[in-house]
Amino acid sequence: MDQATIIAIAGTVFFILLCLFLLPNGASKADQRVKTISSNGRGAAVQNKGLFGFLKPEDTSQRRRQIEDSLSKLESDQKTKKKQRKSLGAKLTQADWSASATQFTIMSIAIAAIIGAGLYFVTQKPLIAAGAAIGFGVGLPRWFLNFAVARRQKKFSSGFADAMDIIVRGVRTGLPLGDCLKIIAHESSEPVAGEFLRVVEGESVGVPIEICLERMYERMPVPEVNFFATVLNIQKTTGGNLGESLANLSKVIRGRKLLREKIKALSAEAKMSAMIIGSLPVVVAGLVTISSPDYMDDLYYTPTGQRNLVIGAVMMVMGSLVMKKMINFKI
Repeated sequence: MDQATIIAIAGTVFFILLCLFLLPNGASKADQRVKTISSNGRGAAVQNKGLFGFLKPEDTSQRRRQIEDSLSKLESDQKTKKKQRKSLGAKLTQADWSASATQFTIMSIAIAAIIGAGLYFVTQKPLIAAGAAIGFGVGLPRWFLNFAVARRQKKFSSGFADAMDIIVRGVRTGLPLGDCLKIIAHESSEPVAGEFLRVVEGESVGVPIEICLERMYERMPVPEVNFFATVLNIQKTTGGNLGESLANLSKVIRGRKLLREKIKALSAEAKMSAMIIGSLPVVVAGLVTISSPDYMDDLYYTPTGQRNLVIGAVMMVMGSLVMKKMINFKI
């Protein structure tokens, strides 16, 4: 057998073997379907692609869709939790009021009914009575509630950095995290002590620390609590120096506090100007009414004057809200 024939036979055998390796095996479609189902939607990755199948690019569309679905679900959950934190029941919890949402609503309706009925009997003006009832029955209780929430969150943020320093010193001296939280719960001022006491009580009955901190963030939705929960979750997952991490967190919190105070000082002049501009029409109208009551009769007792008075009040409220939005900074 000559050399050319041997080379031709060897080339033919090599070509046949190469085709056998590259082509998929003889598995039936039923077997491929079983593999697809058993791989939880990753059947394209487990199909036999031959010996050199690893050179072919894998289909990542399924993986991409799974990631997109997970991100969309996470975003939807975050939006739902954000809406829940702005509900009436959540606001009452954040203000640490014992009243429920139903009791608060009934109280608001009662205030609106009393004020509206009283003004109607005095003035015999249904529009004025209805406006006062809505303002005092709906707006005033909500304003007090939001004021109580903001005041409590401000006090919590002021004392949270000191609580972090207690944990840092305790961890560096060898105390476990649970004992440091107990020290904060018994030694700190309110509302920091009350919030950490709830965390300690939750841990004592077996609730994981991440769940306790999530509930704490629902009761006190300030960025500092979210930072603290993130640091503890990262330390629990990956390890590391908890004392150093919390010391850096304490520096960040104190820096945010100093920045807020600086912004408050720089915007004090603008706030005072807004207060003067907003109160000046009311004060002038009151002084003119006291000094010359007859001069204001056309404004108070004629339809045109009452309409202009309502329009002016609405414009003043809108202007005050715009000025408040311009001079309030949140970090």
